[in-house]
Amino acid sequence: MASLNVGNLGEYLREQRRSAQLSLRQLADAAGVSNPYLSQIERGLRKPSAEVLQQVAKALRISAETLYVRAGILDAERDRDEVETRAVVLADPTLTERQKQVLLQIYESFRKENGFAGAEDGQATPGGAPAPEAVDAPSAEPRPRVVDGSDTDPRRTAG
Repeated sequence: MASLNVGNLGEYLREQRRSAQLSLRQLADAAGVSNPYLSQIERGLRKPSAEVLQQVAKALRISAETLYVRAGILDAERDRDEVETRAVVLADPTLTERQKQVLLQIYESFRKENGFAGAEDGQATPGGAPAPEAVDAPSAEPRPRVVDGSDTDPRRTAG
């Protein structure tokens, strides 16, 4: 198998793994990927997805953004604030994948409204977040009221 052009990602991952004093198997377990797959990434035989890079970065306690750039997913010259904002949203363990997608959708719509380019212009997004049109925002449907005559909708106020 020929080596893919992953911008020395594999060498960098190996260096980071060794400096963290982790074996290949330990890192694979911590990142939730198979040992052979991680080995192939380190040897430049496989190009991992942004999601796998995020898991590896978290396991190594390093910036996922750095791995995205080295893998060619992000352009190093892109707006740093945008990249950092996306990385923070994607790395937040308290949010579900759906919530992350919706937050990124809203963020991208604001950037578009303000005249900035983004995922819709063909640029990759970390974690493979879809372009804004691809995700429906959660609806703000009214809560059902209790039929016994009491009004339990917290948004309604007297007066």
